[in-house]
This record gives sequence, C-alpha cells and structure tokens, in this order.
Amino acid sequence: MKFGVILFPGSNCEHDCYYAATKISGEKAAVIWSGAADLPADFQDPQGANCLIIPGGFSYGDYLRCGAIARFAPIMNKVRDYAERGGRVIGICNGFQILVEAGLLPGVLHRNRDLNFICQDIFLKVENRKTIFTQKVSKDVLRVPIAHGEGNYYCDDAALEKLEKNGQIVFRYCDAAGNVSPESNPNGSRHNIAGLCNAQGNVLGMMPHPERCAEAALGNTDGRMIFESIIAAVKEKVAA
Repeated sequence: MKFGVILFPGSNCEHDCYYAATKISGEKAAVIWSGAADLPADFQDPQGANCLIIPGGFSYGDYLRCGAIARFAPIMNKVRDYAERGGRVIGICNGFQILVEAGLLPGVLHRNRDLNFICQDIFLKVENRKTIFTQKVSKDVLRVPIAHGEGNYYCDDAALEKLEKNGQIVFRYCDAAGNVSPESNPNGSRHNIAGLCNAQGNVLGMMPHPERCAEAALGNTDGRMIFESIIAAVKEKVAA
C-alpha cells in the first residue's frame, strides 16, 4: 500500500510520519505538497491501497487559529473529496486541527486549559478497537507522547451525544491503569477526548503522536499498532 503525507508550510512531523510509514512499516509513501492542484495518481481511487496522513507541526505558523489557514490550501479540496468518497485519512496533532477546521471532523480545538504548551508522554484508553485505525491494537491503554498548545477539544452537547452514541470517540486521556478522570486530562479536553473519527469511520483525528513511539529504539512501540491497523485494514479491503 502507499501512504501520502500532506506537507504544509510549517509542518514539522512529515519526516517522522514518512519514516514510520516506510522504514518501520515497510510500505511506500509519498510527500504531497499542500499547494498541489490534485492528489497523485496512486490516490485517485480512494478505495485503493492508500491512506493520507496530515502530520503535526505549525501549519502557516498557526496564524489566526491552528489549522484555520491550512484548510484553504489547494490540496484540501482534494483531501475532502477523497475522504467523502471513503478514502482513509489520519490527522495527527496539527493534522487533527486541520481536519476539524476543514469540517471533516466535528468540534473545535481550543488553547490548553492551563494555556501552556505541553510536551510529555500521556496514557490513552482505547475506546473503540473496531476502527480502521485501531483493529490491530492489542492493549487497552497506550503510552503516546503529546506536543501541543491547542489540544483542548470541545463540542456542544448534541455533538457529544452523537459521538458517544456512534462510538466515534476512539481515544481518551487516562492514567496508567486506564482510569479516565480530570487528573489524567492534560489539556482540559471535553470528556477527556484525545482522538475521534467521523461517522463513516474512515477519518481519524488524534492529538497524540503515534509516529513518535513506533520503534524499539525510542523505548516505546505502542504507536506502531496504529500504522499496523491501517495497513491491515487497507490490505483486507483490497483483497476483498
């Protein structure tokens, strides 16, 4: 299969994602410039052996609001069409913010509760292990790093009820034992939400960085299961 990593001015995790997709996962990948008018030929069929990654960073310097300018990049029209036709998309950190701003995921991401940039390992409770992005996750709790200043997820009551009912909340911040509580919430995110998917299940946004904990040399391989899940889901779909 092939991953496509969307590169914006100010992205800084595209190489990490490219490395996780190729050197660690053993698959192919291409970096796609945000100013491109269209996706490469490999991604013209959203149901094919492919997946787009929107990486972390500070797209367009986070001016106005994180992801607010990136949503207008030429390539985002094609990403939106790709997703709406069933293509797989994962947005990590700033990528999550961009997906929200682009309307591909509900809600909004505010400044962290304490108004500080947070860079540390946190724990994630895996709430839904039946998604494209989690089907190969073998643990109930993952340890994954975060690095963000605007990860405080919010949505209104109606949207929250829908997310809960549909099983769209994929990850919540928790402690090492899997307990979800205000104390285990690093940024004030509503209901400890750390990652969620769209109603169709083909678009995931998450604030933590799985690409930064995907190999033994880093002392943690929990993030690798996210990439393995995507690869397995794609190959099963293509084989069918």
